[in-house]
Amino acid sequence: MLNFSEVNWEQLLTVAGVVALKLILILIGFLIVRSIGTRIIDRSFNRMMERDSVSKGRALTLKSLMVNVFSYVLIFIVIVMLLETVGVQATALLAGAGVVGLAIGFGAQGLVSDIVTGFFLLLEKQIDVDDYVTTGSFSGIVESVGLRTTQIRGFDGTLHYVPNREITSLSNHSRGNMRALVDIGISYDDDIDRAVSILQEVCDRIAQEDENIVDGPNVLGVQGLGASDVVLRVVGKTKNGEQWGVERKLRKAFKEAFDAHGIEIPFPHQVYVEKPTGESPQPAKDNG
Repeated sequence: MLNFSEVNWEQLLTVAGVVALKLILILIGFLIVRSIGTRIIDRSFNRMMERDSVSKGRALTLKSLMVNVFSYVLIFIVIVMLLETVGVQATALLAGAGVVGLAIGFGAQGLVSDIVTGFFLLLEKQIDVDDYVTTGSFSGIVESVGLRTTQIRGFDGTLHYVPNREITSLSNHSRGNMRALVDIGISYDDDIDRAVSILQEVCDRIAQEDENIVDGPNVLGVQGLGASDVVLRVVGKTKNGEQWGVERKLRKAFKEAFDAHGIEIPFPHQVYVEKPTGESPQPAKDNG
């Protein structure tokens, strides 16, 4: 039986107070070091962006990764220090954890695959933050690239968390100039050469007004013969991510130009034929 009267409470409280003080100091040191380290990383990557030595998206991607790695390493060091403070031999614990981790690793092959795939995504610079990408059934803007998951913001506002191992094929729409394509139809009764000339005049005017247009746009000619229209195709190159705005501006300008020159843009027509109701037949008379 434990005799509480024999316990040196003064010494016990002193030891407990020293341990508690060490724990508090370790936690305060952790917060200070994490804050200082995060600021240093932010300033370093901001300087890289100012010098134009790396793109903004690439800098944001690497900065997010560096902050995460720095936080994980710092947390690991703090945990070891806390264990040593309370008298737990961290080296023996880590050795045992290594054996347990090996056993867990066989059951966490998906996690390992995520990390390996994420590492090569970053190493090969396949995607960066703010890139417009398509992978599987997801399309949108990349918000974060990690070692385990990639976050893609869909155009409807949905944030998709995609495990890196599921990124088996990837289309990056943010590398280089993009194509603006507009198909517009005219009726078979209109003069094709006149319509092409009007479209090209509009294209030349829009190209001078819009700085997002890099090349063209140019009228390629007749793209197809529809059931009720002749389809003309216009193609140009724009700055990355600006193709949709240029296409909308071209469609509006084409419609206004066709209206001003009396060129019809065909649309489906429906004709209703009402069959007149005949008189009800009269019963035959019996002349017998």
